Amino acid sequence: MTPPITSIGLLDPDQVKSVLGAAVLAPSTRNTQPWRFRCTAAGIELHADPDRALPVADADRRELLISCGAVLFNLRTAIHALGAHPATTLLPRRDDPTLLAVVRPFAARKPDRRLVRLADAIPRRHTNRTPFEGAVIPETVVAELRLAAEAEQAWLPRLDANQLDRLRDLVHKSHHAQVSDPAFLAERRHWTSRSRDSRDGAPEYAAGAVPAEDGDRILSDSGSPRRSPVDDSDPLVVVVGSFDDKKADRIRAGQAMQRVLLTATAAGFDASFISQPVEVPAVRAQLRTLLGGGLWPQVVLRLGRGTPASWTPRRSLDDVLLEPDRLSA
Repeated sequence: MTPPITSIGLLDPDQVKSVLGAAVLAPSTRNTQPWRFRCTAAGIELHADPDRALPVADADRRELLISCGAVLFNLRTAIHALGAHPATTLLPRRDDPTLLAVVRPFAARKPDRRLVRLADAIPRRHTNRTPFEGAVIPETVVAELRLAAEAEQAWLPRLDANQLDRLRDLVHKSHHAQVSDPAFLAERRHWTSRSRDSRDGAPEYAAGAVPAEDGDRILSDSGSPRRSPVDDSDPLVVVVGSFDDKKADRIRAGQAMQRVLLTATAAGFDASFISQPVEVPAVRAQLRTLLGGGLWPQVVLRLGRGTPASWTPRRSLDDVLLEPDRLSA
C-alpha cells in the first residue's frame, strides 16, 4: 500500500504524485532504479536504495549516484514546470548516507519555457539501443547539449576522430575484462533475464540491436570496423565529465546527464550509453587521460536517430515510497 501523500509546499497531493511519476522515468544502470523517496512536510527526500546496488559492475556505487542524480533532475524539472521553485539541498545530513537530496517546492516561480520543454520531454525520453541512422546532429544542437551539461556544473567534451578510434580500443578492453569475470556475468544475467511482467531490470525485448560487447558497432552503426569515425552515419559520441569525483560531483553529473538526454529528446534525437569504459576502473583512468586528464569521465553517450525501440519498465510508487517516519536504510 502506498504511504499517504499529502500537500508539500505549493504542490497538492496529485501534483506530488505527478512529479514523483516524472522523476522515476530517469534511466539507471541495468534499470535497477536504485532510488526511494520520502514525502514530509519539509519537502521531498531522495534516498539511494543500497539493496539495488551493483556490487560487481559498480563497486563504488558511482553509477548508482549518477542514476539518482538523473532522478533528481527530473524531479526538479517537473516541479519547476508546475510553477514552484525546486529549492534543492544535496547531502543534507552526514548521519544519513542514503539521503542524497531534499527538494523544497515552497516558493512560486514563473516557469522558464526552456525547462518546460525539458519537462515535456521526460515521458518521451528512453534509451534507444538500436543502430542509428545517418542523421547528422546540427552544431546548434551540439551547442545546446554542451550548455545543458554546463548548467549542471559538468562538462561535455565531444570526441574527435582520433579519440573515437582510441575509445573503440577502450570499449574492447573493458568488455573483455568484464566478460572474463564470472561474477560480472552472473550479476548481468540477474538484471537482464527478467520476465516480461517484471517492473525492473532490462528485459530482452528492450535490449535493442546493438551488441554491447562490440565497440565498432557501438561507435559506428554500419558495423564496419575500419570505416572513418567521422562518417556522416556515425553517431555523435560525447562524455559527461566532472571536475572532481566525490559523492556530490557524481550526483551533479547525473543531473547533467539527464539534462543532456532531455535536451536531445526535445530536439528529436535518441541516445544510449557506452558503459564499459567507465565501469572498469583501470579503463576509466585511461579514458580520463584520453580526455586530457582534467575531467573525470562519468558517462559516455552515443546520440543520433534510431528506429522505434521498446521502453524499459518502471516500479510503481508503492515500491519507491518510504513511510514518513521510517528510518533510512
